Amino acid sequence: MKNLYPEISPYRTFFLDTGSQHAVYVELSGNGDGIPVVFLHGGPCSGTKPDHRRFFNPGLYQIILFDQRGCGQSLPFGELAYNTTQDLIDDMERIRVRLGIKKWLVFGGSWGGALGLLYAQQHQDKVLGLIIRGVFLARQQDMEWFVTLGANRIYPEQWQCLVDCVPKDARNNLVGELWNAINGENTAIKAKVAKEWQAWNGQLAMGKAYQPQNPNEPVSDAMIEQVRMEIHYACHHYFIEENQVIENCGGLQNIPTTIIHGRYDLVCPMEAGLSLHHALPRAEFIVLPNAGHVAQHEEMIDALVSATDRFADLHAI
Repeated sequence: MKNLYPEISPYRTFFLDTGSQHAVYVELSGNGDGIPVVFLHGGPCSGTKPDHRRFFNPGLYQIILFDQRGCGQSLPFGELAYNTTQDLIDDMERIRVRLGIKKWLVFGGSWGGALGLLYAQQHQDKVLGLIIRGVFLARQQDMEWFVTLGANRIYPEQWQCLVDCVPKDARNNLVGELWNAINGENTAIKAKVAKEWQAWNGQLAMGKAYQPQNPNEPVSDAMIEQVRMEIHYACHHYFIEENQVIENCGGLQNIPTTIIHGRYDLVCPMEAGLSLHHALPRAEFIVLPNAGHVAQHEEMIDALVSATDRFADLHAI
């Protein structure tokens, strides 16, 4: 069973000029002459964390992390203007060009995996390979599972707390009403939406390991802004066409791809992983029998680190 690599610090950080009000935080760690890999965080708006560097052998990889627009250390935090999926794809290209990288490995989970696939579909010739965890395809059925017609039957009590954030007569459009609520003037309602959205995410991602937040703990402005951005993307269908990820996989067939999915993933059910594998039949498809959605599960860590090690063995510079 493989573990994360030891903790490391970046050897370089900078803010990327995007030609807009957004300044995107970028960091580099590991081997500056190694295999370039870009890590794509989920959310949207969850941001990068120090442990994200540790999925890669620092002696073999040039590890590139960045906080997507409005997230993490990128500025201004929570900004939604000029913050779409295409903007994020364009930022990735700006980073690649700025660093003088010809091709890189694209590594992402959940929303980060969807973003990685969408990037690869536009820039196939810039991608060495893809490692996708916890497949999220950003289809209508995926959002229905998440908020209305699926996972609510597994954790109905927690789901009811989320539903109670909006008026009873408006619950047939839950995401839209949550969007209206978190953009409203009522501070208490905005805080409740943020708290319950985070709790619902946490319950589905962590399963029985989920620890509810202390009800007396205040909701920060940063949490409200993070949830607002997540709902911004969900409310706008992630700024892509229905089933766009799957339908545009034709050009990815020759890119070395590993798909890793936990059998007990309740955020992104197994059907999504299998659907992606059907669209990319040459990909290595790994189903983890005991893992869920989170990357920190020991079985998931083993699979992800093993995947990056295998890639390094085959593509050492």
